[in-house]
Amino acid sequence: MASNYSVKLEKIIREFNLEEIWAPDNLEEIKINTNELNRPGLQFAGFYELFDPSRIQIIGKTEYTYLKSLGAVMYKTVEEFFSHRPAITIITWNLTVDKNFVELAKKYNVPLYRTSEATSEFMSGLTQTLSIALAKRITRHGVFVEVYGEGVLLYGESGVGKSEVAMELIKRGHRLIADDAVEIRRVSKRTLVGTSPENIRHFMELRGVGIINAMNLFGMGAVKKSEKLDMVINLEPWDNNKVYDRMGARDVYTQILDVEVPLITIPVQPGRNLAVIVEVAAMNNRQKRMGNNAAIELMERLSIPMLEDDEDIGEWDSYFGLDE
Repeated sequence: MASNYSVKLEKIIREFNLEEIWAPDNLEEIKINTNELNRPGLQFAGFYELFDPSRIQIIGKTEYTYLKSLGAVMYKTVEEFFSHRPAITIITWNLTVDKNFVELAKKYNVPLYRTSEATSEFMSGLTQTLSIALAKRITRHGVFVEVYGEGVLLYGESGVGKSEVAMELIKRGHRLIADDAVEIRRVSKRTLVGTSPENIRHFMELRGVGIINAMNLFGMGAVKKSEKLDMVINLEPWDNNKVYDRMGARDVYTQILDVEVPLITIPVQPGRNLAVIVEVAAMNNRQKRMGNNAAIELMERLSIPMLEDDEDIGEWDSYFGLDE
C-alpha cells in the first residue's frame, strides 16, 4: 500500500543492521513509501505483470536455491530482475552472495544488502516498522499516558488540568508519552498508535511552574516513546445543568482516523481525585474489552431494563433512587 509519507532507506539499513554488499552513491536520496514487501519468486520465473519495483525485495533460501538450479540461465534471470531497478534487494539467512548479483547490482544501480535473520522473522519486523513509519497520521491537542498498560488520551479545553492529572499519574508509577501535542498514527484498520513529536518529547508545561522534563525529573521509567491508543477521556468543567452517565452500561465511541475508540467524559470539580478516576477508567476499559461490563452485570441481577438509544440516560437514576 503506497503512502503519502516515506522513510529514508538509510534509516531502515541502520535500524536492521543490514550488511552492505553494494550500495550506490545516491543511497541517501532513496526513500521507501510502501510497507508491502515482495519475494520475487514469480519474477524469477518470468512473470513481471503487476511487479512493483518500489517495494523492498527479499530473497530467501527458496528463491536463492531456485536461482542456483537454473545453471547457465541464472545470469539472464537475475539481470532481468535487476533491470527493473527495485528500490533495494535484501538477501536473508546470511546466504553467500553470488558474484553475478554484485555485478548486476552495480550495472543497474540497485542497493544490495544482506541480513543473518531468517526470512519470515525479518519480514515480520520490517513490515511492522514500515507500517508505523508510513502510517496515516494526525496531531491532536491533549495528553497521552500509559496507565496499567492502557494507552489513554486525555482531552479537554485549555486549563482544565490535563497536564496536572498526567503529572499525578507519573508520580503513581504510570508513564508519559506526550504532552500538549499527540501524534496519532493508524498502523492498521483497527489500531492507532500515539507518540510525541520528537522536538517536544518528554517535556511538559505546568501552569505556575513552567516547562519541565519528565524524564530528567522522574527517570526513564516515567516516560515511553509510543503506545497503542486504547481509550479517550474527555475532561470538562462540571456543569450542574448536564446529566452525566451514572451507569456506564452503554459504550460511547469517538472516531479518529476512521477507527472507533472508546470515549468517556469525566466532569472536573474541586476535590475529585482525577488521577485515581483515570486509573479506574483504564482498568475498567480493559475489563470491557475482555467482555466484562460491571454495569450490565448489575442491571441483569436487579432486572433493570436497558434503555433505548433515544432515552435519557438520566432515567436510570430513578431505578436506584439517585434522582432524589
